[in-house]
Amino acid sequence: MKIQLGFEIAYLFPQPTPMILTLSIHYSRASDLLRPDHLLTKPAVPTTAYRDLFGNWCTRLVAPAGRFVLSTDTVIHDSGALDVVAPSAPQTPVEYLPESTLLYLLGSRYCETDLLSDFAWQRFGTGPTGWGRVQAVCDFVHQHIEFGYQHARRTRSAFEAFKEGQGVCRDYAHLAITLCRCLNIPARYCTGYLGDVGTLPPYGTMDFAGWFEAFLGDRWYTFDARNNVPRVGRVLIAQGRDASDVALSSTFGPNELDGFKVWCDEVQ
Repeated sequence: MKIQLGFEIAYLFPQPTPMILTLSIHYSRASDLLRPDHLLTKPAVPTTAYRDLFGNWCTRLVAPAGRFVLSTDTVIHDSGALDVVAPSAPQTPVEYLPESTLLYLLGSRYCETDLLSDFAWQRFGTGPTGWGRVQAVCDFVHQHIEFGYQHARRTRSAFEAFKEGQGVCRDYAHLAITLCRCLNIPARYCTGYLGDVGTLPPYGTMDFAGWFEAFLGDRWYTFDARNNVPRVGRVLIAQGRDASDVALSSTFGPNELDGFKVWCDEVQ
């Protein structure tokens, strides 16, 4: 299948303002792009690109004063397959985990493992391990948090989501990641596109999505505590310890968001 995806994000800047953007499709999906997802700016400004510590493609630029628009529009080939489900995937003991995964066992800005460790072991410590344990975490988070865009708060941490019982997709991901790390399962945050392919209407307003990956056996697997069912057409942009590592845009000066549109639709 083919998926058309992109965005248009507009800002108002009172003065020239440096920006770091993490809006390009992840390099692991670059070969699936049917045309490059070039970042366009209006007005046009010089840009430079680099890979961050997690391998994500990032763009640097200085936005001029006034209205500034970022956009892209591309088509990507997708297998049309659902997220992989592997109930027999085992939990790897910490002493045998690859060094590259160990960072994802530790607490981070939005994932306070020290505050949720006791609860995690009390709730999940005597249950299944491996895939079954991660799925049990997802089941709990899916039921525990009430979804609603009116609940969005960019500073909410996993522990706050746990206490408040409400949030958006990033809060589901942060809480599930934190509980997995508490249970010695490496988990990392992912952001990207996830359209409505294969789901029934009515459809909500399109936005970027947040989910997570857990390391089981010898590989990373996708989990989505918000939807809690395998989905089709997931397109990764970036991954890191939590949302602070994969901010879509970081602005180094005052600004106002003046427009925000995202699309991710199957091409018929």
